[in-house]
Amino acid sequence: MHPIRATARYGRAIHAIAELLGKLKMDSMFVGNVARAAWLGVEVASGAVDVLAVMTAQQKGQIAMMAANRGFRVERDELDATEELDLIPLNWMDEEGEVRVHVLMASNALYGRMVSAGIATEIDGRTVRIPRAEDLALMLLMAEDQEAVQHLTSLPEFDLPAFRERLASIGIGEAAGG
Repeated sequence: MHPIRATARYGRAIHAIAELLGKLKMDSMFVGNVARAAWLGVEVASGAVDVLAVMTAQQKGQIAMMAANRGFRVERDELDATEELDLIPLNWMDEEGEVRVHVLMASNALYGRMVSAGIATEIDGRTVRIPRAEDLALMLLMAEDQEAVQHLTSLPEFDLPAFRERLASIGIGEAAGG
C-alpha cells in the first residue's frame, strides 16, 4: 500500500471529496497530485485535487448540487464554461484557504478501465483508490513528467511489458522505447 500524506488542509479536501463521491456511490480514484504523491512518497501540499469518477451526465449535475451543500464553493460560470468538457470544477472551502478540486468524468473505455483497476490506499484511516503504477505512468507521460515516469517504471511492482503494450494499443508505443 502507498499511503497518501497531505497537509491538514489538503487532507480535509481529500476526505471531503471522497465522502461526497461515496454518498453518491460513484466508482472513483484520486489521480494527479494525490496519486503522484502516494506513489512517490511525498506530501500533497499544493495544486489541485483531481478525482476520476465513473458517472452519467445526470450525475454530473448531482455532484455540483451536493458539493454546494457540503462545504464546497461551486461557481455557476465555471460549470457553464466546462459544460462541454468532462470536468466539474469545485473549490473546497477551508479556514486555511481554498483547495481547487477537479472531478473528471471517466468518459471513455480507457479511463473506465483505469478506475475499475484502481488500487486501495489510505489517508488518515480512510480507504481511497489511486491508479495502478502503470496507469499513473501513462497519465504522467501525457503530462510530460518524465522524472515521475522514470521513478514509477523503476519500482519492483511496475509491469513494464503491460505498460508498453498499453502505450502501443493507444498508438504511442515509441514513448516507452517500443
